Amino acid sequence: MTRFKLLAATAVALTSIPAVADARSQMRAVGSSTVYPFAKAAAERIARANPKLGAPVIESTGTGAGFKLFCAGVGERFPDISNASRRMKASEAKACASNGVAQVTEIQIGVDGLALATARSTGLSGLTQREIYLALAKSPFGKTQKARTWKDVNSKLPAIPIRVYGPPPTSGTRDSLNELIMSAGCETNASMVALKKANEAKYKAVCQGLREDGAFVEAGENDNLIVQKLAANPNTLGFFGYSFLEENTSKLKGIAINGVQPTYETIASFKYPGARPLYIYVKNAHVRAIPAIRAFVAEMTKESAVGPNGYMRQLGLVAAPNGVRARSQQAARNLSPLNLASLK
Repeated sequence: MTRFKLLAATAVALTSIPAVADARSQMRAVGSSTVYPFAKAAAERIARANPKLGAPVIESTGTGAGFKLFCAGVGERFPDISNASRRMKASEAKACASNGVAQVTEIQIGVDGLALATARSTGLSGLTQREIYLALAKSPFGKTQKARTWKDVNSKLPAIPIRVYGPPPTSGTRDSLNELIMSAGCETNASMVALKKANEAKYKAVCQGLREDGAFVEAGENDNLIVQKLAANPNTLGFFGYSFLEENTSKLKGIAINGVQPTYETIASFKYPGARPLYIYVKNAHVRAIPAIRAFVAEMTKESAVGPNGYMRQLGLVAAPNGVRARSQQAARNLSPLNLASLK
């Protein structure tokens, strides 16, 4: 058979079976900018240890955009792995299922902190979840937003104009901001807790809707850009992954939330209100065709990577508790599929 006929026959054969990632041998991961440095380091180790597997391609798209790409289908055009700074949502799981991505393995790889930081010279050192909510909500507790300075929020705070840099809606960090900080601050009001039960859509609008008048500034998926903005503009604040704070302590300081500073220890213990688990999601239909997938999930869960003394810590992320790491290592070995219907 000629080469042309062989290729043609192969093409016909591939159209007669469910699409898998047969025509691409290089692994591709998308998703969280927070997980990206660790995923990239793991990919580099895999490429050095086994050049035949090829260097995995790691893209920083943001968690939400990553899930959109991941759940779009099965086959060589679609990613194999989605890195995430939050858990997959029910709506994303539904999109996966409707596009034939039915077998997905969820693996927790560590913990991160949604850090609030500012320039070292800023005269503000601590805030509560309620104060942050009152400062950043488009309509705090359903009322007109009138605060222009932090002193307007709490008379004990300095009269510094409210200007906070943060992530866009496509980012898992934005979801964490909404859930861990904004919603928690909003729910200090009993009527908002009642609203959540009575009208969830209105609750989300009131408790998670952010200002659009310049007090909250969407800074994109590049957390380094927020670091640069804060360093160049004292008295501004910013939300980003803890690793970026740890890397820039000569220029920035963390803002305590509810009296707890963002540190490795407070994030590991979940005492810090912004602590959040990190995940990778594996498209099981691609595993047989892309050998690097198993190598990648093994690297992302082994003790020398994610343990208390692993290289993940050098990149500013935090080791998950012992039991979580053990379950993650088992999940990496077995690739047991997640029950997508169980997600919220």
